[in-house]
Amino acid sequence: MNASTHVQKPWNYCNILRDEGLSYGDYVEQFTFLLFLKMADENTKPPFDQKPIIEAPWNWPVLLTLDADPLERHHHNTLEALGKADGVIGVIFHKAQNKIQDPAKLKRLIVDLIDKEQWSLLDTDLKGDAYEGLLQKSAEDVKGGAGQYFTPRALIQGIVEVMNLQPGETICDPACGTAGFLLAAHTELRKRKLGKAQLTHLNTQALTGVELVDSVARLACMNLVLHGVGAADTHIVPVQVRDALSGKHGELDVILANPPFGKKSSVTITSDDG
Repeated sequence: MNASTHVQKPWNYCNILRDEGLSYGDYVEQFTFLLFLKMADENTKPPFDQKPIIEAPWNWPVLLTLDADPLERHHHNTLEALGKADGVIGVIFHKAQNKIQDPAKLKRLIVDLIDKEQWSLLDTDLKGDAYEGLLQKSAEDVKGGAGQYFTPRALIQGIVEVMNLQPGETICDPACGTAGFLLAAHTELRKRKLGKAQLTHLNTQALTGVELVDSVARLACMNLVLHGVGAADTHIVPVQVRDALSGKHGELDVILANPPFGKKSSVTITSDDG
């Protein structure tokens, strides 16, 4: 099964929720919450056998046991509780709201779509590309999509290629949107013959995004995690939710943005106060 198939199936469910008044962007956001919970549960089982990062009562198995109004109330409480967490979980669920008001449709999305697939067993490129496909479809919805955060991929690719990125460099997009530039940089660098240490650096330290809008930051963070950047079970957070002009970025080698900012041997960005 290819990425387009994995895009089309969840996208078909969007039409079911249109009666709820959800935009395409809202749908992808709601899908993201549930997908994260499902994958967190999958990772506690073979062949992964990882320590749970989301405990009961906020984990996926509890959602599966509920129906009707109790499901809607519990899902609301789950989003609120996880929004107070640290790390990647906190970024994904920060200020999250359940916008699927019909419990029957929420149950259908949980049971008929998300629970039937073993998402964590999919190839990283496949599930990452599938999620990227959902973001692109959302961006094409000019009324309510994420078009303003979604730079055309051909433009991104051209900018990344002329930057001549090198393994070991630290790369930042200070207005990352849904993380298109960072993922293009990740793809470009993976074409090189990377050693184990270089690959670890690429996946955990090389890429950083900054995004002011909570709803977009969560999509960017999920997009990166699905592509193997960062990890949901650590405090390595590939996307910071803040104004890019506030706080301190530290030492950077490359700033990727539209339009391209540039590349120096070392770039430091700080606010006036630090």
